[in-house]
Amino acid sequence: MTQDKPANTAAHPISPQVVKDLYERMVRIRLFETEAGKLMEAGKLPGFLHLYVGQEAVAAGVMAALRDDDQITSTHRGHGHAVAKGVGFKEMYAELYGRVTGACLGRGGSMHINDVTLGMLGANGIVGAGIPIAVGAAFAARYKSEDGVAVTFFGDGATNIGSFHEAANMAAVLRLPVLFICENNGYAEFTPQSKHMLLTDVADRAAAYGMPSVIVDGMDAVAVHRAATEAVARARAGEGPMFIEAKTYRYYDHQGVKGLRHPYRSQEEVDTWKARDPIDLLRDRALADGTATGAELDDIERRTRDEIAEAIAHAEASPLPDTADLLLNVYSG
Repeated sequence: MTQDKPANTAAHPISPQVVKDLYERMVRIRLFETEAGKLMEAGKLPGFLHLYVGQEAVAAGVMAALRDDDQITSTHRGHGHAVAKGVGFKEMYAELYGRVTGACLGRGGSMHINDVTLGMLGANGIVGAGIPIAVGAAFAARYKSEDGVAVTFFGDGATNIGSFHEAANMAAVLRLPVLFICENNGYAEFTPQSKHMLLTDVADRAAAYGMPSVIVDGMDAVAVHRAATEAVARARAGEGPMFIEAKTYRYYDHQGVKGLRHPYRSQEEVDTWKARDPIDLLRDRALADGTATGAELDDIERRTRDEIAEAIAHAEASPLPDTADLLLNVYSG
């Protein structure tokens, strides 16, 4: 049941509890990333950061539709997915700082954060590399007669990679319980979509594999959540994979806050997207329909800021890895 137009976001009312959940997940991502960006600009974090600011509605909407034991794979822009899946701020910031208290003992850094106990199978610095991993996780669930669902996140550019096509074909043929979530922010690093593919809608690619697809407003957490909830239910019922294209936008450059000072989009374009900020959209909706009060939503932000301050202090006080442990968790055949 491929949809050639955006899904209907007016159907199936969302409970106040879910709306507040979506809002909190988005606020946690936004504030985490904003502070991480400041730390990078101050020279306190090693390496590159690919910030998720602007795309929060996608991670929040999908993760709120999953169970704790469902599994996900992420991308180089993976902090938002990790935070929305439940990885703690202390573990996240310590990993960015390269400290032993980090989620990966300070060894993974920004682009390789994972926590398999939470079903977060890892961010990935290789474009498209997480897609076949998620399909493998879905295959494992089917093989073990479990009803778990796997989700893979990727960008528009990743659908040009061979691993996407191979994984999509396998998932469709075997009717595996996996969701393909394309976070289409319009750019493959610095290259606009129109310059690397002739399609307007990336979701059209799903039809080549007999896979149903839907296009959603990636700035609308409720719309994403509805689409993800339907796709998860289909997958869990044994009806196979589904492709969701969420049209979204990242506020910062490909990496960092100021990027590499390589201009490739106009400020007018950025401002146009910011006018539909996903957090503001959900807040306005919640206040207008009485789902939440301003005090309740403000309290979420206050609690999140306090938790972030505590987590950063924890990271800065944590030790660096011991060189004697260099080969810890390193395996060879």
